[in-house]
Amino acid sequence: MADEQEIMCKLESIKEIRNKTLQMEKIKARLKAEFEALESEERHLKEYKQEMDLLLQEKMAHVEELRLIHADINVMENTIKQSENDLNKLLESTRRLHDEYKPLKEHVDALRMTLGLQRLPDLCEEEEKLSLDYFEKQKAEWQTEPQEPPIPESLAAAAAAAQQLQVARKQDTRQTATFRQQPPPMKVSELGKGCGGSNVSSHGRAMEG
Repeated sequence: MADEQEIMCKLESIKEIRNKTLQMEKIKARLKAEFEALESEERHLKEYKQEMDLLLQEKMAHVEELRLIHADINVMENTIKQSENDLNKLLESTRRLHDEYKPLKEHVDALRMTLGLQRLPDLCEEEEKLSLDYFEKQKAEWQTEPQEPPIPESLAAAAAAAQQLQVARKQDTRQTATFRQQPPPMKVSELGKGCGGSNVSSHGRAMEG
């Protein structure tokens, strides 16, 4: 009887060992699957972070482009102001030349009439661009200043956030380009009263000097 009990105990132990071993294998298989999923998720997370870095770099590039555009606008504003000042000086010079030319022409015409000669043609008769009406048409163009449209709030907020991020990360994503802008060609757009306006020429400046 003792032998039978011992055999039964051994059989029970073998059965338990078998069941526990099967349970271990199942857990082992699940554990292996979990590790594989973990490694896959780690790879995905790394890819996500790389994509996020690229997006942030692109965002910072747009912020830098916006900053450069504002810098170019400031340069152009200064250039326009300088051009307007130069244009005003040319207009004053043109008025003086016109005032100097008109009495001379009247005197010459009077002398020619005493000799039975026809008077000389007025400046506006010689060339249309020298007439007062022509310059009056051009006057409104250079005096009208373009208004800068307001920046959308969403874009302004994004730019501010990106600039803060740039300071925190301490990295530059684009080198600052030097803007070189030639001033626009100047044109005389105003004359003094009268039909006999004159353009500024090298000869006219010589007369003024």
